[in-house]
Amino acid sequence: MSVTIRKNKKEDNVILAKIIRSSFHDFDVKNTCGTVYTDPTTDDLFSLFQVENSALYVAEENGVILGCCGIFPTENLPEKIVELVKFYLTREARGKGIGKLLMEKCLEKAKEIGCNQVYLESLPAFSKAVSIYEKQGFQYLEKALGDSGHSGCNLWMIKKLH
Repeated sequence: MSVTIRKNKKEDNVILAKIIRSSFHDFDVKNTCGTVYTDPTTDDLFSLFQVENSALYVAEENGVILGCCGIFPTENLPEKIVELVKFYLTREARGKGIGKLLMEKCLEKAKEIGCNQVYLESLPAFSKAVSIYEKQGFQYLEKALGDSGHSGCNLWMIKKLH
């Protein structure tokens, strides 16, 4: 497997938005209100990730985009915490360790910019991703942190970086 992990480019916008929204269909998520599915920034991720202390990484193999994962300084998060965001893979890429590569790149970047914790929001329907979060040492929280604007998410987790 010759997967390359790189920063996103403007020309990735359309395919990344498609991968993100397809994941909701793949996992039969019915209620998309208040999620990344309906978030208008999903269609222009390149512009969104121009914010300082943010990064969006793309997994690519032989010119084919397989998925993405990023970190973002979500509004009103406690100091030295970033949010793990936009963690989505194509159906064909799941279960091959590509998600782990993407997440590890994001965790490295979070440390690099001086963060000591990474927060995330998700849905129980994304059970494969949730199991990856658990294996990576994320702990469950009782409520949301910060103001992601994704009120449809009902699962919150945090990981301490060492």
